[in-house]
Amino acid sequence: MATAEKTKIEDNVVHLDTAPEQELTDGFHLVIDALKLNGIETIYGVPGIPITDLGRMAQEEGIRVISFRHEQNAGNAAAIAGFLTKKPGVCLTVSAPGFLNGLTALANATTNCFPMILISGSSEREIVDLQQGDYEEMDQLAIAKPLCKAAFRVLHAADIGIGVARAIRAAVSGRPGGVYLDLPAKLFSQAMDAEAGAKSLVKVIDPAPAQLPSPAAVDRAIELLKGARKPLVILGKGAAYAQADEEIRAFVENSGIPFLPMSMAKGLLPDTHPQSAGAARSTALKDADVVLLVGARLNWLLSHGKGKTWGDAPKKFIQADIEPREMDSNVEIAAPLVGDIGSVIAALNARIDGSWQAPPAEWVETIRSKKEANIAKMAPKLLKNSVPMDFHSALGALKNVIKERPDAILVNEGANTLDLARGIIDMHQPRKRLDVGTWGVMGIGMGFAVGAAVETGKPVLAVEGDSAFGFSGMEVETICRYGLPVTIVIFNNNGIYRGTDTDPTGRDPGTTVFVPGARYDKMMEAFGGVGVHVTSPDELYRAVSAAMDSGKPTLINAVIDPAAGSESGNIGSLNPQSVVKKKK
Repeated sequence: MATAEKTKIEDNVVHLDTAPEQELTDGFHLVIDALKLNGIETIYGVPGIPITDLGRMAQEEGIRVISFRHEQNAGNAAAIAGFLTKKPGVCLTVSAPGFLNGLTALANATTNCFPMILISGSSEREIVDLQQGDYEEMDQLAIAKPLCKAAFRVLHAADIGIGVARAIRAAVSGRPGGVYLDLPAKLFSQAMDAEAGAKSLVKVIDPAPAQLPSPAAVDRAIELLKGARKPLVILGKGAAYAQADEEIRAFVENSGIPFLPMSMAKGLLPDTHPQSAGAARSTALKDADVVLLVGARLNWLLSHGKGKTWGDAPKKFIQADIEPREMDSNVEIAAPLVGDIGSVIAALNARIDGSWQAPPAEWVETIRSKKEANIAKMAPKLLKNSVPMDFHSALGALKNVIKERPDAILVNEGANTLDLARGIIDMHQPRKRLDVGTWGVMGIGMGFAVGAAVETGKPVLAVEGDSAFGFSGMEVETICRYGLPVTIVIFNNNGIYRGTDTDPTGRDPGTTVFVPGARYDKMMEAFGGVGVHVTSPDELYRAVSAAMDSGKPTLINAVIDPAAGSESGNIGSLNPQSVVKKKK
């Protein structure tokens, strides 16, 4: 805020009249005050016109501002902050190209149901609407609308409080998602009476109220579960987001039903839990007769609820989700449970009493025996101390690191690096595994790592394929600049999927091949971090353990056999293949 002053000129002498007049505020201060009023403590972004001073002033007012090298990575940090805290993560970008860079992260956040607000400066409306060629001219609001949950533009300083409030409520209410807030450059310098400005701010009250399932819906679900011979619970990242950890644990354990966690739900109950069907996934999905989905969607990650993945046995689905339109999206949902996850599971728990019968012992034993057989079959691969490493032996070393540090956060992306880590590395606590989620995109790694470290203060282990790391690798400078406790492991097999592809013409490297023998660890050293080069699982285990214990920014270049890896990892079937051979 500022105090208006005026000058007088008398007899060629300039006099400063220091008598206070109207106390003023402006758009800069109102945006900051609105965020602070609603508990926003951190902004992720990239400075530049017209929001450079907004970041500086926010920092001066006590908001932590984390500046990145690219807006997409800042947006990913904000998105994962929203997932971890249930408060919208805020990303701040410049106009046009910077906005577009952040928009990728916003769209991904919306798809994954992470609450996030992208705030972008923009060109002046009167010039944009007449297409007169302003600096970075773009109708950003129109572009954002199809890709996020809601989009708003604020033109007057007096409306900033309402604009921020609407963005927060939209981001976290119902099914969470991304929201765009457009702030034209002219807005920031708009001045108004400070008292009126303070009154214009809005503190959002109860933005995500509980939504209770109907008693009839709960009755219907309970009856289906009681009649099941082979019931299964599938936990999705919506269950992890809900932070209803004790209610979910109580339901699973009191019901006795085997559970299968999707990747970001791992750790809601430990993967080593006796009821976990994670290592018997194929059997559980194929043979189950009644399936309860908790914050999980029947999308491509679950083969849309049909096909050979689900076998020939008839299935009945119970689905707990806050979004009614999710029901019947792919197959018939026999018992929809519309409500927030915490309320739904609490209602189910209230119905598990002394008359409840555990699932048939035969079903529980089938899951247990298949799980133990698969674990035993995998064990030799994980213990192999080969040079060069393959994915299994390297992940076996990292599995032990996480087992010894269950409160550490694992960030994971890549093709083979992601697919195999999902099944090999056990998680022991909720919201400790962060990965590519619904879209299966690459490029989330460093943004998620920074966001997780900043929001939780916990050590972060980012396990990256060499291709995946390339999307956000320059943020190692950001990690070093802020001194974050992030350890990055790059599985370096010289390429995408593998490093053995060739160009049939002999002119260029193969399309999936990188520079052989690249030393990513030297990148970290360039910015003052610790770089380590390892070639065996034992070296990898020791290096990662030391790095995580030290809390220093560290990058470990883990040499993987270039021939290791399969095309597109576990989703190679999604990669079309030509059936036509070119005539010579």
